[in-house]
Amino acid sequence: MNTVAFKAPKSEKLYFSISEVAEKFNLAPSALRFWEKEFDSIKPFKNKKGNRFYTQEDIDHLAVINHLVKERGLTLKGAKAKIKENKEGVDHNYEIVQKLQEIKQYLIEIKEIL
Repeated sequence: MNTVAFKAPKSEKLYFSISEVAEKFNLAPSALRFWEKEFDSIKPFKNKKGNRFYTQEDIDHLAVINHLVKERGLTLKGAKAKIKENKEGVDHNYEIVQKLQEIKQYLIEIKEIL
């Protein structure tokens, strides 16, 4: 019997390079650097060379911003205002959307098995 994984486990990796994060969100590294200037919640660690390393918390913040900009069609200014206005509500709505997308994918996988 085939089993379908409902949710992939989070990575145990502590830091991610800018290229890894940019690839994850299908963005240019320059966009991430710009977003870092625009949003105080994104604070990657920088080594002595100036290379950026993002934590999972940074990636979670980027995911919310990416959702607002790419999926909901807000401008960066609009996304910034939305987060400032209701951070908890934005995070909660993003989590709900993510869960629904995971359920949808799970149902599609079940359908393909049947």
